[in-house]
This record gives sequence, structure tokens and C-alpha cells, in this order.
Amino acid sequence: MNLKKFSFYKNKVAVNLLARDLENAKEVQEVLDGHVVIGILSKNFKTVEEGVGYVKTYQKDINTISIGLGDGDPNQWKMAAEIAAETDPGHVNQVFPTAAFTLGLLEGKGCKSTVVNALIRPTGEPGKVIISTGSSSSQMEEAVVSSKVALGMLKDAGLMSVKFFNIGGLKYIDDLKNIAKTAVQVGIPIIEPTGGISLVNIKSIVKVCLDAGIEIVIPHVYSSAIDEKTGLTNPIIVKKIYDEIQSLFK
Repeated sequence: MNLKKFSFYKNKVAVNLLARDLENAKEVQEVLDGHVVIGILSKNFKTVEEGVGYVKTYQKDINTISIGLGDGDPNQWKMAAEIAAETDPGHVNQVFPTAAFTLGLLEGKGCKSTVVNALIRPTGEPGKVIISTGSSSSQMEEAVVSSKVALGMLKDAGLMSVKFFNIGGLKYIDDLKNIAKTAVQVGIPIIEPTGGISLVNIKSIVKVCLDAGIEIVIPHVYSSAIDEKTGLTNPIIVKKIYDEIQSLFK
């Protein structure tokens, strides 16, 4: 697992955040001392070429870029994969059924510095997860399997990160605790809790993962850090989030 593009606070935590533009991204990166992954959503582009061009304008100044789907939209999986394959951005989001394809695509393109995650969903029953998160499978009967089997399948495919979405803030905290512990048992080193994370709950969410013994936590913080009027990710809120994370290590 090549993490040379990442910087983790205490070698444990980086925050995935959106930014309205490059200047906003640079500001957020500075506030977090570089322990950040800046999300760029594939859904915002009409073509792969447009997305590739946009990502490249960030890469001189932003250490780690995350190619996102856009609210977990499974229909964006291919565009996200193809943008990542042309830019080796550091991180790319994927749904469970297509994550292995994406990893193979990246490796075939010589991209050796990008982590691929795989999106699975909580059920409200710790130990059980939903893996039917693809563009077709998400429209069908839910495929509910044990968390250990789901993560074992990711391990089989060479994937090193699980995205757990939508956790609804603290709503599925027990599910998150289970998936983090299972990831440790199976040997998946990165967990990415996503959905409803804000200043008021990020400490509890990250703590649950760290207490489980997980190697790396990448919480995704989106709308709660964005100023509704300007569309900018608010550096004051980001600094408070950083303070909450830092307090876990004191």
C-alpha cells in the first residue's frame, strides 16, 4: 500500500473535505497542516477529459486529491475510475462491485499512489452490511452479508480501504464500531466513515475507529463544513474539527 501522497495526523487521521475552488482547497490544506484529502466530484463534469483537466490544475498545490462519485452515486463509478486512472490523484471512491475493477485499471495505467475504497452500507444490525451498492445492484433486493465476509472479499481483491456510508452521524455508531473491529481482524487498514459527520460528532466517530485498533481513519466531512452562502469550505469550522481530532491524542 503506497501512501506517499498522504499526510496523516499522528500517522492515523486525515480528513476528506470538499473545496469550492483551488484557493479554498489550499486554505483548507494549510489549516489542517496537510492532513487532508481534497474531494473533487466526478459528477460535476460532463466528460472524463474535463475532469482530468480540472484535477491537474489542483495537483501542483494539493498533495492528495480524492476523486468522488457525488453523494455515493453508483452511476458515476466509471467516470471516477477513468479520471483517477489518468491523474493518479492519491484516492478514489468506488462502490463495492466496481472497486476491484478500478484497482486493476489503475495498476494497468501505472498508477501506484492511489488508494481505492469500496462503499458498503450499514444495516442497523452490527455485523451485517449491504454490499449491493452498484448502479444495477442498488436497484435490486439488498445483498446483506456478514461484515467479515464483505471485508474478506475486499481483502481478496487487494483493496485496502472500506468506505462506510451513510452512517447518519451517530445513528449507526454500533455498526461502525463493528466494521472497524472487523477490518482489523481481516487486515483492512483504512476505514472511511461518511455521512452526517460534523463538528459535534467527529470526535466520537474517529474515536470508535481508533479504539477498535484500525490503522488509519479518513472521515469524510462535507456539508457541515461548507458555508451555505458562499459555497466555501469554512476554515474556521475546519480548524475546530482539527482541534477535535488533535484532542484524541492528548
